[in-house]
Amino acid sequence: MRILLIEDDPMIGETVTDALRRESHAVDWVRDGHEGSLALGHDVYDLIVLDLGLPRRSGIDLLTAFRKDGGTAPVLIMTARDALEDRIHGLDAGADDYLVKPFSVLELAARVRALSRRRGLAPSAVLQHEALTLNITSHEVVFEGKSIALSPREFAVLQALMEDPERVLAKAVIEDKLYGWGQEIESNAIEVHIHSLRRKISPGVIVTVRGVGYRMKAQ
Repeated sequence: MRILLIEDDPMIGETVTDALRRESHAVDWVRDGHEGSLALGHDVYDLIVLDLGLPRRSGIDLLTAFRKDGGTAPVLIMTARDALEDRIHGLDAGADDYLVKPFSVLELAARVRALSRRRGLAPSAVLQHEALTLNITSHEVVFEGKSIALSPREFAVLQALMEDPERVLAKAVIEDKLYGWGQEIESNAIEVHIHSLRRKISPGVIVTVRGVGYRMKAQ
């Protein structure tokens, strides 16, 4: 998934960004309400993680405007405001979940997965394609009964392909799923990941559609 993180605290922002990227998400991190408003205007995000106490524009103001403008992506509020009235206010403004700081990054990742399932972004925790099984929750990949060790980005590429195995994914589409703003992308990064997946799993598991992109081998 592509996630927008709106958080002004550098330490929390870095921790959350790293944790979500380890879960194979592409994360764009902005640090104040004005930047958050501009980012939300792009309407490319599958989920938003939102702090309330932001400079330049409050999180509640952002959330209210986002919903008023027709924004439908799930929103997880992440804040130190733990009073009951704050939680009610945030949920009534359009949030889908509310996480109080400090929190465990494991709980954050679990809540993100839950929101994904609830909105149909992750229809199944387990993806199956012939003899290949991918477990999104445990990050386990099994081929012909054998466990396959993949890097987070290899896992993310394979997941993107297995979610719609008959669809041909262009290189740019895969890059969007793997990388957030400011992350350096080598020109041949996707080719390298595909080559590694073929080597670790099976040479024929991923098909190259010349001039278009990649898809899973037809069943």
